[in-house]
Amino acid sequence: MQAQPGAALHHEVVINDLGGFLRSRRERLGPVEAGIAPGHTRRRVPGLRREELAELAGVSVGYYTRLERGVSTSASAAVIDSLAAALRLDPAEHDHLRVLAAPHRPSRPQARRSRVRPSVRELLAALTMPAVVIDHRAEVLAWNGLGHLLLAGHVAFTAPDGRVRPNIARMVFLDPHHRALYRDWRAKALVTTAALHQAVARHPADPVLEQLVGQLAVDSVEFARMWARRPVKTCSYYVREMDHPVVGRVTLANETVTLPDEDQQLGLFYAQAGTADADALALLGQLR
Repeated sequence: MQAQPGAALHHEVVINDLGGFLRSRRERLGPVEAGIAPGHTRRRVPGLRREELAELAGVSVGYYTRLERGVSTSASAAVIDSLAAALRLDPAEHDHLRVLAAPHRPSRPQARRSRVRPSVRELLAALTMPAVVIDHRAEVLAWNGLGHLLLAGHVAFTAPDGRVRPNIARMVFLDPHHRALYRDWRAKALVTTAALHQAVARHPADPVLEQLVGQLAVDSVEFARMWARRPVKTCSYYVREMDHPVVGRVTLANETVTLPDEDQQLGLFYAQAGTADADALALLGQLR
């Protein structure tokens, strides 16, 4: 019996190592982009060779090789900045590289269930726009009535208070109702994968998060392929085009605000006043 593609990647996806990220970005960068003459010899590997990148970053080939192979698991800020410049990393990727290369990362298992402050629940109830609070595992901790109807009206409103909470990542990849909500599903899926990728770097000792990523890789070939690319994006503001099962097509701004609570985020969805999209949200609100 042939193995599932995701199952073959299970071991890889639960490891978010410094070496793997460096290798993925080295293989992405071509010699011309890096300012290196292509030469006449045929390249046997994609992207830059290790010695080329080491020279661009001003480090020895041996040292860079130890980083990429995981023999060395941390590096100084100066080395990280040099590697980021040589690899042409964007600001989000540069910050992610700093997190991966930071020494003395926590190793104690962190499986505690996230909780929402009562004041945040009061804020959700007071908001007149769809709103949802998620943690670093993409678990839905709470939502208001409009947020529930917009994102997952097919599940119970009280589901975030249950033993198994709704999980945005699981819904994006495995729930056909939620998946159908996004007109550009691939963009949403890539951002979701990037958020989990960065969360694993910040919480390397979280067994619940590790289990989530590993199980998604087994259950979704699309997730496994996206994860293998090690995407990194700053998730703050997007325009979401949605096909809602009740109010139809709607375009909403999606703003994400980081809360000072155990790596929690508040997601807000809103439309410009006086537009058809605002009318659609008003109609949805009448269904509560």
